[in-house]
Amino acid sequence: MASLAITKLASTITPTNPWKPACQCACVSGGHGRESSALAAEAETEQAAVSEARPRFRWDAFGSEMSESQQRAVRGLSPKLPNRCKALVARVVCLCPGDESLGALLAYWVKAMKPKRADWLLVLKELKAMESPLLAEVLQHALLENSFEANVRDYTKLIHIYGKQKLLQKAEDAFAAMKGRGFPCDQVMLTALMDMYSKAGDLTRAKEIFREIVLLGLPLDKRAYGSMIMAYIRADMLQEAEGLIKEMEDQQMFAGKEVYKALLRAYSYRGDSDGAQRIFDAIQFAGIVPDTKLCALLVNAYCLSNRIDEAVCVIRNMRCAGVKPCDKCIALVLGAYEKVNMLETALEFLTELEEKGVSIGQEPSQLLAAWFRKLGVVHEVEQVLKDLSSEDMTSKPSFAVSLEQ
Repeated sequence: MASLAITKLASTITPTNPWKPACQCACVSGGHGRESSALAAEAETEQAAVSEARPRFRWDAFGSEMSESQQRAVRGLSPKLPNRCKALVARVVCLCPGDESLGALLAYWVKAMKPKRADWLLVLKELKAMESPLLAEVLQHALLENSFEANVRDYTKLIHIYGKQKLLQKAEDAFAAMKGRGFPCDQVMLTALMDMYSKAGDLTRAKEIFREIVLLGLPLDKRAYGSMIMAYIRADMLQEAEGLIKEMEDQQMFAGKEVYKALLRAYSYRGDSDGAQRIFDAIQFAGIVPDTKLCALLVNAYCLSNRIDEAVCVIRNMRCAGVKPCDKCIALVLGAYEKVNMLETALEFLTELEEKGVSIGQEPSQLLAAWFRKLGVVHEVEQVLKDLSSEDMTSKPSFAVSLEQ
């Protein structure tokens, strides 16, 4: 095997000519001998020409050409990385996406180092850790190498990378190449494709993949359902998304928190308080403890639908559950009160929060101050708030301070 030290390894050996005879017969004589000698000389000439045409690589001859960022990347390589793998990664760092020499570099590395699958995986892991833009190209080349021993999961990873980069055509080409090699199309691969189409906003293709999983009799897991639900949400088909949520519940299966949050957000921004409440209940049924962000989405839904009393009830329930109402929740309720010109009720709401130990932050204070300025009663209300706060010396006159801003 060739030397593995980066600082010493250099490609100065001329590759063996596959057309050169393995040995010469010593008993050849006469015209046949001269003819054989001529053929041998011609073969050597061809060999020299081919050798000149093939790229050569010196693993230690690129340091002076590297940029500062590339040098930092090389210095940051894992010390546990074998030298044969480190030599390749260091060279890949110096290349740009689409560089035509990448294929020749990988082919030469395979010939010189005789890598096994473990070596390929170490190289890919290091490139992923470095967030190299050439990760997909290296993986695509590795899939064609016998030493890599490619399987379905490797193609799944490639399609996932292309999906994150929104390179749908390349992902589809990789999928076609996988099927062309006779690899079985399993549920994990189809889910990766569906997730890719979902994120790309292609509802039609996502539905096709979802139906294909069902028709093949493959199991629909949490990830598959989640990808399809997100596809419906992105297409603003919330009823269909909620239908899949209920279908999962019937199987005692529950989507991830981010999926529930996305559906709750969609209903909230619509101002559909009934839909938002249904999803909020489903979140708790799934065993997820609502945080302030989820509660704020529910409060927003009630405020947009002018159901302020229900919004206030949500905030009270938050306090009872030990969840501190955030400034966003309070500001949403104040904004809803302002729309219907219910200043007195708004002040009672804020006073109740103060009595319960909830301090009013900057966002609701600024909103309240702007409301008072519109009414032209800044000083009057400020005095009232000071009087209220003086009744309890432990409470802070936060309203009065914010009104002076």
